[in-house]
Amino acid sequence: MGLTILVVEDSRYASEAIRLMSMRSGARLRRADCLASAERHLNVYSPTVAIIDLGLPDGSGLDLIATIASATPRLQVILGTSGAEREEAERQVIAAGADGFIAKPVPTIAAYQAAILSHLPNALRPMGPRDAQIISVDPDPLALREDLSHAMDLLALDAPPVSYLRRFLIGLARAIKDTALEDLARKMADTLAPPDRAAIREFLSGRIQAMPGIV
Repeated sequence: MGLTILVVEDSRYASEAIRLMSMRSGARLRRADCLASAERHLNVYSPTVAIIDLGLPDGSGLDLIATIASATPRLQVILGTSGAEREEAERQVIAAGADGFIAKPVPTIAAYQAAILSHLPNALRPMGPRDAQIISVDPDPLALREDLSHAMDLLALDAPPVSYLRRFLIGLARAIKDTALEDLARKMADTLAPPDRAAIREFLSGRIQAMPGIV
């Protein structure tokens, strides 16, 4: 209750899930979708907790973790998060100076709370027993549509950022339990020819068209 959490996350779907879990936990949430936006936030205020995704459109979240981990005063809790290459990602965030790692998607509100509370100083932890909400959250489907459309926009570029896009789609696929999308993302070549880009865009378009109508 009362904590301020900064989530640095480019996926609207993932950040919406964190927003819902934070709201259910009584925390205030601020969101940055890239390194530049996160730096602007941190120049204005100091959150209690920062949750930083590793794959961001303008660089690596590891650089931001290293910067704020060495700052004085240091944030109370710094957590890295990723939906791709989880074991390697955890090793990297700890080496960069983070307190811990959260693999995406976070399965339940209780797991989200535990990931944060385990790193808070004793003075900021709740006293006595608390309600363990062993339930998941359902992000707004509009957020998923935005993420899929964002990926399609990147694929329309002459030189798509394939490395970034691969991680983005793997994380999104795991969040929505779409094994076909995850397999497609893993098989993306480092350089995509126009027919390959068109095929992936068609796949993503199909996913959007298959979504229930949003009023």
